[in-house]
Amino acid sequence: MKILLGKVLINYPYFAAVILFAIGSATVLTRSNLFKKLIGINIMESAIFLMFIAAGSRRDGVVPILHMDDSLRPYINPLPSALMLTGIVVSVSVTAFALALIVRLYRFYGTTDAKRMSDIRNGVAKE
Repeated sequence: MKILLGKVLINYPYFAAVILFAIGSATVLTRSNLFKKLIGINIMESAIFLMFIAAGSRRDGVVPILHMDDSLRPYINPLPSALMLTGIVVSVSVTAFALALIVRLYRFYGTTDAKRMSDIRNGVAKE
């Protein structure tokens, strides 16, 4: 048990990313409100960003551009950070588009509940 706890403490960003991803996927799967589903998807995206940034980071690493003369110390990989910056920009635009769609659906159906929208579309009226 002590060994497992030590591994979790050393790899805490990965552990946090797994927990965040589980929370986000549980939110998406258990909620029928479209806003809550979108928040769950954003939590899952944040977990993925955290996982990639943690994979490119090193505890004793240095920035490769600023420390070119110090070849004995390992460098931090800048590629995951650059990729995740692009991913953040894409996720913000997709979130804005999804919010616009949810607003449009609300204007048409009068609700943001996916189950209620399905009932309205199928002609089942719950009083």
